Amino acid sequence: MPLKVAQLKTQFEQVPKRKEPKEKNVNLRNQPKRCRWCTDDPLYQQYHDQEWGVPVYEDQALFERLALEGMQAGLSWLTVLKKRQAMRERFHNFDIVWLAEFGGTRMESWLQDPALIRHRGKLEALVHNAGLVLELQHAADEGDAFARLLWGFAPEVHVPRQTGDVPTYTEDALRMAKFLKRRMFKFVGPTTCYAFMQSVGMVNGHTRDCFAYALHKHAWENSYRKIPAVD
Repeated sequence: MPLKVAQLKTQFEQVPKRKEPKEKNVNLRNQPKRCRWCTDDPLYQQYHDQEWGVPVYEDQALFERLALEGMQAGLSWLTVLKKRQAMRERFHNFDIVWLAEFGGTRMESWLQDPALIRHRGKLEALVHNAGLVLELQHAADEGDAFARLLWGFAPEVHVPRQTGDVPTYTEDALRMAKFLKRRMFKFVGPTTCYAFMQSVGMVNGHTRDCFAYALHKHAWENSYRKIPAVD
């Protein structure tokens, strides 16, 4: 019987958390081995160590991650991370209901705000996609309907990756992208969907030489058990 969202979340929470060093200035020679894409920028490292690949199961959090991946198109992820706090403030923590109902009235002010990614298409997609998620939630009979839909595309079998062996997207990401596009979502191409899947733990994107790969291996293996997709 497929695991429910709440069960998967409980299993991950049982995995011991990595203790962060107390020292602020750590010798680079003592740094753990990380994925190649992670630079020595502290913000990047914090995201890589504490967020990237940790399973996420709530609609609100998943919507934020998908929106941020869409915002990245054509930009570096570090740029998105540096603007994430401002986006959370302007977008009411990516509140789905607020964005769907009031986001359109803030569009012109957002486009003038240097703290945001001032791309009309991306901002309009944010509001548009929020409306679609809200419709999905209203039509569903149970909570976290968006999570159940997206986790339905998580692979049952994980393929460990080596440095230099990470694809831009997979068949699962392509299926997710096609599904979302049929439902009229925007900025959800296969590359964006695969980056999203790695970010929220649907795929263990950490390479085998990265310390985080082994740290959360048990939780990721459990998260790969498929939750049925919404038709």
